[in-house]
Amino acid sequence: MMDLRSERIKNMAESATLAMAAKARELKQNGVDVISLSLGEPDFKTPKHIQEGAKAAIDEGKYFAYPPVNGYLDLREAISAKFKKENGLNYSPDQIVVSNGAKQSIANVFLALLDPGDEVIVFSPYWVSYSALVELAEGKCVFVNGDLEHDFKATAEQLKASITDKTKALIFSSPCNPTGSVFSQEELEAIAEVLKEYPNIVVISDEIYELINYGEKHVSIGAIAGMEDRTVTVNGFAKGFAMTGWRVGYIGAPLWLAKAANKMQGQITSANCSIAQRAALTALTSDYEPSYKMVEEYRSRRELVYGLLSEIPGVEVNMPGGAFYFFPNVSSYFGKSVNGKVIADATDLSLFLLEDANVSVVTGEAFGDPRCLRLSYAASVEDLKTAMSRMKASLAKLA
Repeated sequence: MMDLRSERIKNMAESATLAMAAKARELKQNGVDVISLSLGEPDFKTPKHIQEGAKAAIDEGKYFAYPPVNGYLDLREAISAKFKKENGLNYSPDQIVVSNGAKQSIANVFLALLDPGDEVIVFSPYWVSYSALVELAEGKCVFVNGDLEHDFKATAEQLKASITDKTKALIFSSPCNPTGSVFSQEELEAIAEVLKEYPNIVVISDEIYELINYGEKHVSIGAIAGMEDRTVTVNGFAKGFAMTGWRVGYIGAPLWLAKAANKMQGQITSANCSIAQRAALTALTSDYEPSYKMVEEYRSRRELVYGLLSEIPGVEVNMPGGAFYFFPNVSSYFGKSVNGKVIADATDLSLFLLEDANVSVVTGEAFGDPRCLRLSYAASVEDLKTAMSRMKASLAKLA
């Protein structure tokens, strides 16, 4: 049969992180000792008390029917209370939509918000799925690039220069995937000041790494005066609670947009898994101490990897303020070669490191900066030390 795929799926980029993880798994299955630093996945188990919350829900025997599309009311009430207490945000339970991960949350918003040709300003470097989801909704990405010298953070001035009469939304993450950068109160206030002149631009603030923050208290742009009624705050349980496989994300949004996202979700997946929601409720209403312990371990690994990366000639790296990634500039290796093979770009370099060092990282091209690589330090100290040693030895072969 001929290829009958839609142009939409033909044109959609594959997730670079998932593609590299698949290559690493294939090598492992063939007996290669690959250290994977490509996926943004905590290497911790979901805390025991959250597991017990899910088990208790099963034993109760009353969570086996379809939940409400936007999530159980008590979970949405708990999320509403969390937003108010921890973020200074006043989203009512009706303004909360619980989804199958923050990725679906973002997809819902774009599909509910964008018409063909609408522009979305994307602060770059950016999480790989932002651009794919904008394009799925037939929107157009306008990338605003931060650089290493400014911790990869785009500025209010850059934002203002990129706004047109077609701009419908702005999206960014803080703490950021892939750079680990965190926007300060002052930086967010400057962005909010620009947006006051453009009341019809919706802000999508991806705060999934909120708990993994090593500096000042996390700031939500929606809590800045004048921003709450136009901000979608995205969060979830995967990163801070080590619940990637449970697939629970959520948004707080203006009521009209929450209803639109709920309508969209109702036609695609309906509600998130009932038992996963009970686990999420346990996570939000229990002591965060296990999460804080994880963050302290990440902090220690961050110091370790920063030191080891800094020792590799030709690698430029900054100290990230949150999340669990480094995004080093490796462009000094472009044009160099080994065994007759020329390294043209970060994609070539990531494949070289997979083949030669047996270390899986992701090309920065997928995140909007082709000079860089993204590597996760959500791995054991032993694996991180070995991976950095292997990378250093392999990069030294390039001449």
